[in-house]
This record gives sequence, structure tokens and C-alpha cells, in this order.
Amino acid sequence: MYKIYVTRKIPEAGILMLKEKGYEVNVSTKGAPLTKGELVTALKEKPYDAVLSLLTDSIDKDAFDAASSAKIFANLAVGVNNVDLKEAKARGVIVSSTPGVLTNTVAEHTFALLISLACRIVEGDRFLRAGKYIGWDPLLFLGTDLQGKTLGILGAGRIGESVASKAAFGFGMKIIYYDVRQNETMEKKLGATFKATAEEVLKDADFISIHVPLLPSTHHLMNADRLRMMKKTAYLINTSRGPVIDEAALVDALKNNVIAGAAIDVFENEPNLAPGLAELENVIITPHIASATVKTRDKMAELAAANIIEVLEGRKAPNAVKEN
Repeated sequence: MYKIYVTRKIPEAGILMLKEKGYEVNVSTKGAPLTKGELVTALKEKPYDAVLSLLTDSIDKDAFDAASSAKIFANLAVGVNNVDLKEAKARGVIVSSTPGVLTNTVAEHTFALLISLACRIVEGDRFLRAGKYIGWDPLLFLGTDLQGKTLGILGAGRIGESVASKAAFGFGMKIIYYDVRQNETMEKKLGATFKATAEEVLKDADFISIHVPLLPSTHHLMNADRLRMMKKTAYLINTSRGPVIDEAALVDALKNNVIAGAAIDVFENEPNLAPGLAELENVIITPHIASATVKTRDKMAELAAANIIEVLEGRKAPNAVKEN
């Protein structure tokens, strides 16, 4: 009987797929991310054939040593920046991810943040709840229209393209973008304009939406210098990975009105926020929930389970990740 370790409780849809195969499935009961030590200890308890991990798990040499019999680490996430892919390759261990199934959901959350910034929805909600509203005022919480504004996309993969599509077709926004490779589909279908550098996008866009993977080249992609390149009236949205933004620099930029506002779903040192971020009125913060719909999280769990099943039954993982 194959033994599977799941590092945290996940949607039951994925667990049921594994159990229906007759596998022994052990799920962490902690109810919170495992520390590195806790993870290593758990992986040593049995000769596991597969591990279903989360983006909060550090899958490095120690984890691979602890689960030396595991053929696959199935990561419940699109990104795998929490996994040492070089180490996995050296050991012949397969690493898989869950791409595609969360594209539209993350794009919808991104756009919810964008609209909330433009319409100042969260500010208005706080204002009303605090008992400050005394009646209609023609100058109260003036926002910005989206029609005709320019959306800058940094990272034109599946999610970036989906956000751009909603902006262009739904709100008549102009699309400019930067990526390491051009997205001809975006250009043909949406009339998007490719920019040779991220800096060109930052200077011209009214809204910036980040959709890059976390790599050494994208760490602190948005630093103090690049934040200053944005228009003072521009807004920044991030639903990719927290460390692509220098969060301390973002706090300074928001405090000093370098940019108009920001909305972020991911943070540089999750679950901790940069000092001062939560106190700012011109930022919207959500707790890493961009993919959090019942349907999407079920699909992610099922996809992770499917990768495990395929590998244990001697076939290829449909979503195996290659080392860059």
C-alpha cells in the first residue's frame, strides 16, 4: 500500500481521490504551517511514497533526506519557489504544481482589488462603519474611472493575460505589458502593446498588476526606485508572490504619496506585514486568498492528487515542473 503524507489539511476532494486508490493518507493535524523541524520529523515517521506539499513548506535537502523513499512532491500551488528543484533533479524526485485551474479565479480577485482601489470601496466601508458618514457629499471619496485608463501588466502568462482580457473587454482599458517573452495572443486579441522594459510600463500605466513568478531576477522587482517611476496617480496590485515587492519601500511610497495606492494579497514575510502597512488608508490587504473559491481549491487538490496517482502508477506527472 502506497503511503502519502499531506503537510496540511486540504480540500477533501483531493484526499478522497488518493483514498479511493487504496493509498494510506496521513494528513498533518497541526492546523497551521509546519516548521521546518516539524516537517522533517513528520516525513521521517513512515517510508512515504509521495508528499503533497503546500507553498508554506520549505522543501529542501533536509526534506528530501527525511522522505528519501518519496517519488514525487506534489506542490499545491502554481509556483514552486518553496522547492529546491536542483536538489529534486539530482535525486530523481519529481516535483509537480497545479497550474491553469486557478487562472480565472486569481484574475477575478485581482480585478476585484483593482476596482476597489479605483472606487475607494474599502476606504468608504471603514469610514461608514466608524460612524463618520453624515450625508451625501459631492467631494466625498472621489475615485477614478477605468474606461480609457492604461493597465500595465508585469508578467503576461495565463493570469496576466486573463486580467488584461477583463480590463480590455469589460472596461475598455488600454493594455501595455512587459514579460521576458512577447505574448502575441494578447497583442492580437486585446490590442496590447509590448514594452521592452518594465520601466516603460511603470512610467505609462495608471494601474500596475504584477503576475511574475518568484525568481532571483524578480525578487524586489518593485523597489524604491521603480515605485518612484510610477505616476503619482497610479495604483499597484500584486497577487503573485510577496517578495517581488520591497514591502518597506512600498510603505514609504504610500506614506509619502509617491503613488496613489496599492492592493496586495501576498506579503514579503508572510504572515507578517511590514511595519506600518496595516495602518495605511491607501492600501487594501487580503490574506493570500486570490485563489480561494470552493471550486478552484477543490480543483487544485484534485490536480495535486492526480499527479501523485500518475507517478505511483508508473506514468508521467501531467504537471511536472522542470528546473529553470
